[in-house]
Amino acid sequence: QVQLVESGGGLVQPGGSLRLSCAVSVSLFTRYTMGWYRQAPRKDRELVAMITSGEITNYADSVKGRFTVSRDNAKNTVYLQMNSLKPEDTAVYYCNAKRSGVRDLWGQGIQVTVSS
Repeated sequence: QVQLVESGGGLVQPGGSLRLSCAVSVSLFTRYTMGWYRQAPRKDRELVAMITSGEITNYADSVKGRFTVSRDNAKNTVYLQMNSLKPEDTAVYYCNAKRSGVRDLWGQGIQVTVSS
């Protein structure tokens, strides 16, 4: 059974850091482009960061210079290091896996709250 399981969320003060992890139980993990999305209350889900199978990365303008996406293919895991967090980063964060010819895979989501 294919599963994407996020961990590492929680409550953090502005300026703080969190590291999200997404453990992926899927074959051919190295062929997937992995992404992190987020959805704040009353807003659409948006792409935060992505990393291709060739480890090319892309970021939303709002997180460039603060967030870093990475992957460990030996562990079938993707990470999102979030630094200098702001209240506007508060959202449910979702892990996503994309591969040509296969339906998108999603995690269940994890809450990140940035508040003093």
